[in-house]
Amino acid sequence: MILLLFKNKTMFQNVFSTEGRIRRTEFALSILIHVGAVFFTVFLAVITKIDFFFIITALVWFAGIIFRVIQGAKRCHDIGVSGWFQFIPFFIIAMAFVDSNRGSNKYGDNPKGIGNYYTIDEIGTKNY
Repeated sequence: MILLLFKNKTMFQNVFSTEGRIRRTEFALSILIHVGAVFFTVFLAVITKIDFFFIITALVWFAGIIFRVIQGAKRCHDIGVSGWFQFIPFFIIAMAFVDSNRGSNKYGDNPKGIGNYYTIDEIGTKNY
């Protein structure tokens, strides 16, 4: 099951760049990775009661917020809106469930490959 999730070799490329688009799967996995990393470091900090792990927890949380905002911007691009839309309350629901725009939009090609036609052979075919 996990191998099927990582079968797509284009996932998690350029994670600290806001350019391009990502699918719902990559967006959901980025949230799970961030939450898992924070819970793991909090668990270590609480169990060991070592101050170093509390500092690590704060750094992981901060880096994860930056990671999630960038991934959220890419997901917004995938549904055809600006990355700033992710800061609208409850817009994360749309980001999680709305399907991507078919074909290319001003943010790049469809990460699913659906509707990305550039060859002369595609003239006259229905792309909608």
